[in-house]
Amino acid sequence: MSNWHLILSGIALLVLIGGLIFTLRTGRMVSTRTGEFDTQINKSTQRHPYLLNPVFLVWIIAIAAIIIYIIYLGFNYY
Repeated sequence: MSNWHLILSGIALLVLIGGLIFTLRTGRMVSTRTGEFDTQINKSTQRHPYLLNPVFLVWIIAIAAIIIYIIYLGFNYY
């Protein structure tokens, strides 16, 4: 395995982190707007608004999978 794989993995990780930051900023901007909700939000979701959000769960799982893959490649090829 050449160094290009490590470099591309690092770039992919940076893109994911940048996208996560952008998603968090957009979520904060939308949540600060004043508006009315149609129904009451579930109590467990109110206590953990980021953890139970499916978009954030996808980001967390994707970042964890990429980090695990990078570590796997590092141990097997270096």
